Amino acid sequence: MTGGALLDVSNLHVTFDTRKGPVQAVRGISFSLGREKLGIVGESGSGKSQTGRAILGLVTAPGRVSGDHVRFDGRDLLQADTQTMRAVRGSRIAMVMQDPKFSLNPVMKVGDQIVEAFRAHGRVSIDEARVKALDMLEAVRIRDPERVMRAYPHEMSGGMGQRIMIAMMLAPEPDILIADEPTSALDVTVQLQVLAILDDLVTQRGMGLIFISHDLPLVATFCDRVLVMYGGRVMEEIAADRLDQAQHPYTRGLLGCLPRLDDRHRALPVMQRDPAWLDI
Repeated sequence: MTGGALLDVSNLHVTFDTRKGPVQAVRGISFSLGREKLGIVGESGSGKSQTGRAILGLVTAPGRVSGDHVRFDGRDLLQADTQTMRAVRGSRIAMVMQDPKFSLNPVMKVGDQIVEAFRAHGRVSIDEARVKALDMLEAVRIRDPERVMRAYPHEMSGGMGQRIMIAMMLAPEPDILIADEPTSALDVTVQLQVLAILDDLVTQRGMGLIFISHDLPLVATFCDRVLVMYGGRVMEEIAADRLDQAQHPYTRGLLGCLPRLDDRHRALPVMQRDPAWLDI
């Protein structure tokens, strides 16, 4: 990690109040993020996405967020007021959601949405924002950006939609990008292209990236460090290129459940979970 921590999270909790009592989605996790690619992996329901949403103040009732601190740029986001969070959200910390179909406005042209993102976070004219929008579409390797600017989201493929979302989130040049399963709905070829774009942007701009995913092999090759989550807790933190050497039984279990092309007749094992893992 270079240049110190961009983000420091300490003892973060996310709790949802239900009829049957409080449900803890995130149970006191702590980590820091530098100018690097940090992967967060785990099964569905492990708390990965709620961690990202909590950092940005996007957890709403009946959910509530608490903790020691979420420190960014000298301030604790857990104590920040609404105005401060609006200034941080999108402009300083951006989040790419999992499926562009549910993030892009279906009745607005692509260009109008990216221009709106530029103007919402900076004092620029419509013409200046349009030029910047075209530049951003080119930065995410979209061919014929003029045509895409005139198109509606439903006219775009999944891969194009995801690139458009990345372009919108990077428009204000944030310090941190949280990418929640940004490649899960894409085929392998397009997936690699999107990852290459994210890698280039993190390297060139010196951003920090939180990459949330189910795909352990992908995270192992793409990220610098990995947090493995289960039941709202971090089971293990390890360098991504050493993920295959992980020691925690949960991480070993996840790795053991991966199908292998060179062992077609092996039955995949059933994950064995220990309730004691949540009492750490």
